[in-house]
Amino acid sequence: MEALDMLNEKCAEKEKHVEVEERGHWEKKVEFLLAVAGNVVGLGNVWRFPYLCYKNGGGAFLVPYLVFVVTCGVPLFLLETTMGQYTQEGSVTCWRKLCPLAEGIGYGGLLILLYTCMTYIIILSWALLFLVFSFSSQLPWASCNNYWNTENCVDFSAYNGSFDWTNHTNATSAATEFWERRVLAISGGIEELGSIRWETLLCLITMWIICYFCIWKGVKSTGKVVYFTATFPYVMLLILLIRGLSLPGALQGVLFYLLPEPSRLTDPQVWMEAGAQIFFSYSVGVGILTGLGSYNTYNNNCYRDCLWLCLLNSGTSMVAGFAVFSVLGFMAHEQGVPISEVAESGPGLAFIAYPQAVALMPLPQLWSVCFFVMIILLGLDTQFVAMEVVMTSIIDMFPTVMRRAGRREALLLLFCLTCFFSQLVMITEGGMYVFQIFDYYACNGACILFLCVFETLALGWIFGADRLYEIIKDMTNENANPFFKICWLYLTPLVSLGSFIGSLVWYQPLTFNRWYVYPNWAYVLGWIMALSSILLVPGVALYKLGTGTGDLYQRLHHQCQPHPDYTLARRNRETEVQHIEDGDLQHFDVS
Repeated sequence: MEALDMLNEKCAEKEKHVEVEERGHWEKKVEFLLAVAGNVVGLGNVWRFPYLCYKNGGGAFLVPYLVFVVTCGVPLFLLETTMGQYTQEGSVTCWRKLCPLAEGIGYGGLLILLYTCMTYIIILSWALLFLVFSFSSQLPWASCNNYWNTENCVDFSAYNGSFDWTNHTNATSAATEFWERRVLAISGGIEELGSIRWETLLCLITMWIICYFCIWKGVKSTGKVVYFTATFPYVMLLILLIRGLSLPGALQGVLFYLLPEPSRLTDPQVWMEAGAQIFFSYSVGVGILTGLGSYNTYNNNCYRDCLWLCLLNSGTSMVAGFAVFSVLGFMAHEQGVPISEVAESGPGLAFIAYPQAVALMPLPQLWSVCFFVMIILLGLDTQFVAMEVVMTSIIDMFPTVMRRAGRREALLLLFCLTCFFSQLVMITEGGMYVFQIFDYYACNGACILFLCVFETLALGWIFGADRLYEIIKDMTNENANPFFKICWLYLTPLVSLGSFIGSLVWYQPLTFNRWYVYPNWAYVLGWIMALSSILLVPGVALYKLGTGTGDLYQRLHHQCQPHPDYTLARRNRETEVQHIEDGDLQHFDVS
């Protein structure tokens, strides 16, 4: 009778295991690699890293960059991927298995992802609009003969490097006027929202439809889409790199990009920007790697995968720098101005500097199409992977309700519609100001740094760095480098905390185009959005301690303990399940 009870217990464990498997796995290992690569290799590699490199000391910037890679980027990348693969849970429910007290970290990361999904796709809609215009017989940003141009517009192709900026302080380029007056039709401030830009609205609807169908079947559809979206941008980047290096002035651009300025290493702002770039480009702190890793099989070698993916991310940033600055060097050569005057970051590079440069090339439509196809595909990967992780986290929180036929598709549709209607304000004439508030505060690096500090403290000190080592050994049959233990216990939390404090000490209020200062209520709104994710960490912890049973010490002790099922090696439990399937009870003590 006792043996029968034991069998029933083991069968229940088997049913539970099968239920977990129903959430799905990557059909092939390459799908996981491409999905992660597509997410971490994004717009920041193309329009942020090269600019930061030149701005902060060229080759010397690689010193703080590599310091943050080694102490924070790679350790956190491995940590979060391991969490997902071990627990087979999303970014929120994984904490219930490992350290329930820290569950607020999962909620905070999920909220940042929601903000990101709302803002990132706006960039894609702008890029799609530029792509459509790229098929014009003459690029609309190449001349000043358009209805939106002002008397201050300058057509650089007509000056052949002879234009004198000193005598035309109010002059603006044709590309700048196309971006600000035609695409954005930007108003005088955030108080003047104006009307919706219908062209951008159509592009936004198109991008949401594409993202919806990329992930509507979960990893089954996502795993197939990434074969194209994660690889084709590299083809475009290679084409643009070869073309850029063949242009006159390209060498000067590359030298400007890499020329070391060791004196800049004494500037704390340089180190702050290196850290922020790592936390953004490696997609750590918000649960993306945990969600993607949760679809791996238990015995996947995530240790080796993480090292190669981190190398790919940083390598792509370097190569993108050559592609971008070779073209900017050509642009400076053609205009007869220093490269520092044409170098831009973020939307300024994608929608002003680079379009202006391709307008000076032979066959400008071809290079414009290549560039914006690359931008769209790079951003599309990041967008739909973030959406997939949000869906995974929500469904894992309510598995019995959401893992039914048609429920996922309906939830995804509701999520897309909610984000779409919430972001309509960002595609108005004053929408750029709203967009920047979200981007600068809600998705800000300080929020991510805060989450990373407590993530490493919770897993390194409460769950245990030694236990993490055993988990990696059990899953991969490889011993992780002991340096990772030092990082998880000391270096990563200390460096993250120092960066977080530094971001507050050297905080600068947001401005637009260096001249527009936001009203005070806009800054208050921005800080509310920033604090909304940060306060979830202590808020959830206090709620759990306040609603538990027993005295305070007992509650704290209980909330710091991993789930009993996650204190043993999962491989051993899976072996037991296999024995039950084979009808073999001799491996169990049933007396």
